[in-house]
Amino acid sequence: YIVTRPHLFSSVPVFLPHSDLDAMLEIVHAIEAVVRTPQWTEAMLVHAPVATRRTDDVAGVFMGYDFHLGEGAPRLIEINTNAGGAFLNALAARAQLACCEEVEPLKARNTTPNFERRVLAMFDTEWRRLGRVDRPGLIAIVDEDPTKQYLYPEFLLARRMFEENGIAAVVAAPEDLCYDGVDLTIDGRRIDLVYNRLTDFSLDKPAHAALRKAWQDRSVVLTPSPHTHALYADKTNLAVLTDLDLVRSWGADQDTLNALATIPRAERVTHERADELWRRRKHLFFKPVAGYGGKAVYRGDKLTRSVFQDILASSYIVQDIALPSERTVLVDGQPSTRKMDVRLYTYGGELLLAAARLYQGQTTNFRTEGGGFAPVHFLAS
Repeated sequence: YIVTRPHLFSSVPVFLPHSDLDAMLEIVHAIEAVVRTPQWTEAMLVHAPVATRRTDDVAGVFMGYDFHLGEGAPRLIEINTNAGGAFLNALAARAQLACCEEVEPLKARNTTPNFERRVLAMFDTEWRRLGRVDRPGLIAIVDEDPTKQYLYPEFLLARRMFEENGIAAVVAAPEDLCYDGVDLTIDGRRIDLVYNRLTDFSLDKPAHAALRKAWQDRSVVLTPSPHTHALYADKTNLAVLTDLDLVRSWGADQDTLNALATIPRAERVTHERADELWRRRKHLFFKPVAGYGGKAVYRGDKLTRSVFQDILASSYIVQDIALPSERTVLVDGQPSTRKMDVRLYTYGGELLLAAARLYQGQTTNFRTEGGGFAPVHFLAS
């Protein structure tokens, strides 16, 4: 499967100062601290679908915090609840050959020898958060038409990890699932936990009805869940996180506020502010509230009037533009620059893995010669 995805991995590693990692984690910890407040839950869920409002739920496996790095502090550009690529990046980090003797010690420090153990512990914690005991008998890794997903090889890696550790696992499409009001099943086998890779974050599509009802009835552990997405990854949350006066009124300390102040300011797009946003467009980035994977996003300086009208008719936010840094790669023997962002995969605010993505264009796309996932080595400052 990897050979059919020639731009999944870049051929170069990325070297960053350890101070960048420390700064990114400070922002992650600040966000986690705010999300744990009752004021945040109240503010977020009032706009979320009723089905997502739960007092008991999972924390969500593989949170993804995406950053642009440049001059000054790292700039958070996105929060994702079902961030893809962790299994693939862990595999690539273990397989990477050091380019020279000097890099070998960095490789040893920056790969993740405990990645599998920590991932299993993460799923175990999700399982036990909802009062389950022992271990799940069957885990389903669920996405739409999974074999056609670009990251399908990752599903196979996840399945293999579970099976090698004594947990049965299947890769499934949502329409393969059946729910009888008691058990969620596939081919007559009861599913205990679902590793959710769907991008229908509220499970609103008819094909997702069985999974949605089983989750609502607490008949299955679903991670990440619609509740987790509403708390963390709804794009409108960025507008609240960057409203420092509001967050201060909730009792946030100065360290938290300082970290949040580095996040590019975000705002809701409204008809009332259309003229103002159009005037400021060259300094803004437009993102759909329910978007993912860089789809239907626009840099304001590339925006046409007709597209702007479509944005006004949809649900969008704008962010202050935070330009990505660049990495030089060789393409056909010639040096070429690629844009770069860095993703931190976390659980409960703790780092699982860091990886970079190299690309051309407005957003990451895995279609760029010389681009793709790249391992990150953090250098002592």
